[in-house]
Amino acid sequence: MRGGGNMNKMMKQMQKMQKDMMKAQDELQEMTFEATAGGGMVKVVANGKKEITDIEIKEEVVDPDDIEMLQDLILAATNEVLKEVEEKTNDTMGKFTKGLNLPGGMF
Repeated sequence: MRGGGNMNKMMKQMQKMQKDMMKAQDELQEMTFEATAGGGMVKVVANGKKEITDIEIKEEVVDPDDIEMLQDLILAATNEVLKEVEEKTNDTMGKFTKGLNLPGGMF
């Protein structure tokens, strides 16, 4: 059985990589991200699971005659915070998949 040692070594490396990936995923899910719009008038907070956990709106931006502006600010801040979560996830998890030639981009 030639090469058995190499196979064992490769399996151990894969198991370590899987364990490290799971740890990184757990850490990402515990992270908090925030983004603002309108010069800080609207702030949206999300976790690493891409769940919005908080929205803060400054009282002075609330104008009953211009609800559309407030909606736009909330959308902008929400999209930005979700983009930040996605980028951090790709950066973190990409370290594990670099050079593996996995089809379809897993993360």
